[in-house]
Amino acid sequence: MRAAQEVKRVWVEEIMGIPMSVHLISFGEPEASTERAVRACFHDLHEIDGLFSTYRPESDISRIRRGELALADADPRVDLVAAACDEAEHRTEGLFSARWDGSFDPTGWVKGWAVEEASRRHLAPLLSSAIAVGINAGGDLQLFTAAGADWQWHVGIADPHDRGRMIATIDITDGAVATSGTSERGHHILDPRTGEPATGVASATIVADGLAHADVWATAAVVAGPTDHSWITASASRTGVTVGDDGAITRWLGSTVIDVRQVSGAPAA
Repeated sequence: MRAAQEVKRVWVEEIMGIPMSVHLISFGEPEASTERAVRACFHDLHEIDGLFSTYRPESDISRIRRGELALADADPRVDLVAAACDEAEHRTEGLFSARWDGSFDPTGWVKGWAVEEASRRHLAPLLSSAIAVGINAGGDLQLFTAAGADWQWHVGIADPHDRGRMIATIDITDGAVATSGTSERGHHILDPRTGEPATGVASATIVADGLAHADVWATAAVVAGPTDHSWITASASRTGVTVGDDGAITRWLGSTVIDVRQVSGAPAA
């Protein structure tokens, strides 16, 4: 039977200050070429971290922010990311911004983009001999499944008010899932329009084709707040769910909003 033949292998490495894990489902033990592909994926992500980290004084981004390096003289990938951030700010109508305070901080874009790019380059080709492969970057996922394979990734969405409870499960063959919110790091997401912490949404989960896209719109959903759903059509997301600070859950499919009117485990006011 299929279940008896499947072999699941996981590789884990800390990158960008978070655990990143590659998950492979195959028939048989991974080959040496698979090991090399996983290590190459991690290597690319370490390289991007070294280039864009705001915590490393020697990174291009840190040097740009100190005025020691012009954007035009930086690694070409910095200019590529700057253009992508400007486009994301335009598409989200200012709900996402890498330049809101006058400086340049693309960290809200870089992780999703880097994970998606590295996994498409190094992990997706493994499907020539594997059933499925995916990467988990601190809870954000980029997932791939071989054409014709009888496999789906079952992704649970945790209640931000009760991390031991799942409010939904999403089945994905290929795609990305990103979650932003306050349950892990508090109100760390700033509203670029005001410079103040975004409040009202405890978590927002977006499902899209790619993680760069999903990650930006998960952030935008938190900034938009619990009652503004006008951004959903522009997000072109497959589906998603937000959980308010009060526990109210809103779900959508495509551009159609479904208010489940369910209450999560939010503490009483």
